[in-house]
Amino acid sequence: MIKLFYKISYFYIKNESLFIKEICIILNNEGMNIGDINYIFCNDDFILDMNKKYLQKNFYTDVLAFDYSIKQCISGDIFISVDRVLDNSTQWNQFFLVELKRVMIHAILHFLGYDDKKKMDKKIMKKKEEFYLNLFQF
Repeated sequence: MIKLFYKISYFYIKNESLFIKEICIILNNEGMNIGDINYIFCNDDFILDMNKKYLQKNFYTDVLAFDYSIKQCISGDIFISVDRVLDNSTQWNQFFLVELKRVMIHAILHFLGYDDKKKMDKKIMKKKEEFYLNLFQF
């Protein structure tokens, strides 16, 4: 089951069911089962605290993903800083919702085993990200 939670009062997704449906399509398309996936939308301070506490990193990030998947069943917690997504969308001259979907998809791709550490892996992951983002354009 995919759930969305909000740690901030100034943001919510109006059509949650559409976003959830799109993530389900990705998982089904990749041949995986849906476990428990939680998207937690927060601000910069919240995600910075998480980054320090769990990853010992002292910087802001747009997304932190904690993968609890077992074999073909994808589960995990995904923390998204709405502040970072907004900043990124402005910086890259992109619509906010497009950038939000990109980050949501990016985290799921990590749960599916895609990586972005090496140049070639990053290229493959970016192609997958773009494929799903284009599939779900509004």
